Amino acid sequence: MNNLEVLVIGGGIGGMTAAIALRRDGHTVTVIEKDPEWAVYGVGIIQQGNVLRAMNQLGLLEAYVDASVGFDFVAVHAPDGTQVARVPSPRLVEGYPANVGIGRPALHKVLGDRTIASGAEVRLGITAENIDDDGEGVTVRFSDGSEGRYDIVIGADGVYSDTRSKILPDAEKPEYTGQAVWRYNLPRPADLDALHAYNGPTGVGLVPISEELMYMYVTTPEPGNPWYDTKGIAQVMREKLANTAPQLQEMAAKITDDEGVVYRPLEGMMLSGPWNNGRVVLLGDAVHATTPHLGQGAGMAIEDSIVLAEELAKADTPEEAFAAYRERRFERCKYIVESSLAICHGQIGKGPPVDNHTATAEMFEVCAQPI
Repeated sequence: MNNLEVLVIGGGIGGMTAAIALRRDGHTVTVIEKDPEWAVYGVGIIQQGNVLRAMNQLGLLEAYVDASVGFDFVAVHAPDGTQVARVPSPRLVEGYPANVGIGRPALHKVLGDRTIASGAEVRLGITAENIDDDGEGVTVRFSDGSEGRYDIVIGADGVYSDTRSKILPDAEKPEYTGQAVWRYNLPRPADLDALHAYNGPTGVGLVPISEELMYMYVTTPEPGNPWYDTKGIAQVMREKLANTAPQLQEMAAKITDDEGVVYRPLEGMMLSGPWNNGRVVLLGDAVHATTPHLGQGAGMAIEDSIVLAEELAKADTPEEAFAAYRERRFERCKYIVESSLAICHGQIGKGPPVDNHTATAEMFEVCAQPI
């Protein structure tokens, strides 16, 4: 199909990469984002070789690598801080690192700049209030009172997707895992040359994101899904690290800014049925929300965007394209969701412990395969 009018709901990683891929193929694209500031929180994100490969396919690799820190292995530590393994990562793009750490604002800028430069229209501070698919096209009424007519609509609006609730009201819903993640930016030690992951009931990772900064992520059991007030949350995060390795406790003393702490309960979800209803389709966390234990949530959304664009280019109808897209993506995304959740459950005693060394090596092997 050529020259489609496409609406993308959601201006996050999946929505922006979908817009970039579809504009590359000549489609007319409008992106709507409910946040009028189009902002992201200021910690980091890990991305592996399959994401570098995808960025290369999108023509974004140079800008992406320039904004990130590359590394070629993952160091795994026992709870006492002893390093027990260095897991090599496959380089999937010749001449480039196997993995990168990147600040979320830096990634947002790379993708946002390219989305705008591609010619996509970006409308901020509005939502899709009504989505009417009549079989020949989709009429969307927006929260500002305007309307638009589109050939297809893509819901890239995250784990709490309003698009999903509108088109697939009986589909699976996100489920709280019993665990949460804490994130905080810290000065980067001179010898931090890779992702360093610490096993234990409190899982910790240190990820370089620039010459000066790293971010720390901490996964903790949170029975009952408690709420934490911003005031005093830095102290709470420090306390969560009280029984971790000595080097981590030293770093914890620098967690002092309440506003710098990002706390998120972890939820998971995998849509087992269709990923579309007629001419409206979902991608990313809207269909396969994963916990962050394998660092592949954003990677799966980016791959979704590329595959969806490829299938739209080959198909005669949107429904044909959407079925082929789901067929190509389902098993890979299901593997990431289930394997990440197994690590989560092992950490909080809801399942057998998972060896991070083995799980990480297997993930690299799976994600190295073509999408």
